[in-house]
Amino acid sequence: MMNINKSYIHQCFKQTGVQLSQDALEDIVRHLRISVGKMAIRCKEGNVKRLTSELMWIALGRIKE
Repeated sequence: MMNINKSYIHQCFKQTGVQLSQDALEDIVRHLRISVGKMAIRCKEGNVKRLTSELMWIALGRIKE
């Protein structure tokens, strides 16, 4: 299971003056896990064996122009 820094997420919202409930924090973590899973699938479909910063566009699902 992926370890996500919940303290960082909470701190980001606190800095903007937005209170974050525990349920909302868990929803954000769930969203991040789903997003990272989709990135991995895109890499596999794009035949990427090692993701580098130059290939990040594939993981993000952007069409390179």
